[in-house]
Amino acid sequence: MTKPEIKCFVCGSDDTAKTYLPCYHEGKEKIVCTRCLPALIHGSH
Repeated sequence: MTKPEIKCFVCGSDDTAKTYLPCYHEGKEKIVCTRCLPALIHGSH
């Protein structure tokens, strides 16, 4: 059984670099890293 690919949909980092959380964006389940999460919560200004 192969391990599913974990990659941040915002910055593209892979599962060896950061902590990741599942989320839903545009009706699809995606993965976001904790570095990109604040921009999704507060908007990128």
